[in-house]
Amino acid sequence: MKKYLCLAAFLLGFAGLGLSQAQAQNPKALFYLTRDARSVRSFMDHASQVDILVPAWYSVDADGLVAGGANPMILAKAKDAHTPVMPIVANDASSAAPFHALLGDESAQYKMIDQLIEIAKLNGYIGWQFDFENVNWDDRDALSRIVARTAERLHKAGLQLSIATVPNAPGLAGETGYSKFMFSEWRGAYDLAALAKSVDLICLMTYDQHTRYTPPGPVGGWGWTNENLDYALKVVPPQKLSLGIAIYGYHWFSGTPQKPEEKPNPTAEYISGSDALDLAKAYGGQVQWDEGDKTAWLWFTRDDEREWIFFTDKRTFEARYNLAKQKGLQGFCSWDLGDEDPSIWSALPSHK
Repeated sequence: MKKYLCLAAFLLGFAGLGLSQAQAQNPKALFYLTRDARSVRSFMDHASQVDILVPAWYSVDADGLVAGGANPMILAKAKDAHTPVMPIVANDASSAAPFHALLGDESAQYKMIDQLIEIAKLNGYIGWQFDFENVNWDDRDALSRIVARTAERLHKAGLQLSIATVPNAPGLAGETGYSKFMFSEWRGAYDLAALAKSVDLICLMTYDQHTRYTPPGPVGGWGWTNENLDYALKVVPPQKLSLGIAIYGYHWFSGTPQKPEEKPNPTAEYISGSDALDLAKAYGGQVQWDEGDKTAWLWFTRDDEREWIFFTDKRTFEARYNLAKQKGLQGFCSWDLGDEDPSIWSALPSHK
């Protein structure tokens, strides 16, 4: 009976209804799941600490066709652990063109919505999360319209809608070419004020501040995270906001020079917390703490070249978890299960 009461309290809180201070003291733990075996095993081992599961199982194309399917083992485990499931439906982020076409085709949008309702009812999902990325900045209003249209239909069907948004403080393109590129093609399409009026939850993806396109640095530095969080809170109620906490890292190294000009090729790769610690052990790297950015990092030497890793260990995770709690947010959202430093689980309570 206790399990069912806990689940009911969670669902009421997620729907935006009032919770007492005691009930709301811990941020809700939203974790993303991929089809990777490591991701699946992580959920199977820690399902009772996941308050809402968001599997990356579905996509939508320019014609509104929703493709994908559920993992029956995951659904059974989620049901047993009383963990609500709200899958992602994503666009093809390798090109802005297909999603731009969908935004201009109202008929295709309604086809998409009809399928989302049918699939959710078939599998017992509580709703959907939109993960629409690489959206051009001048599609901002069109994105807000498709979200509003979908939310209205899903709500009438008793379903919820959330959306993952790329952080975009201060709302302008900035000075550098890289900043202009990021705003025009990734950050500028999200009208947080308009989106917050439609959806049940906004997952603010406060990660990928530094990537393979940039010099080494934190995946989501402390100042950058706070700047984007405070910017979002100007227009998004805290009970509708989930703070992004990366549970992966990046590994920067010298890539093979590119032919025929032998162009320099410094690069970076996505790395899990466990793999980061393994590399540190293998090459004598010492995990260090950046107090300013409240993040774990390390460097080591291989073949006379210095390599850098920034990643999320337990201390990095706890700092951002506590930030979500201090700000009174609905919770946090972490990409993605299977890439975490295993020690983070000791920082999270069970919802059972």
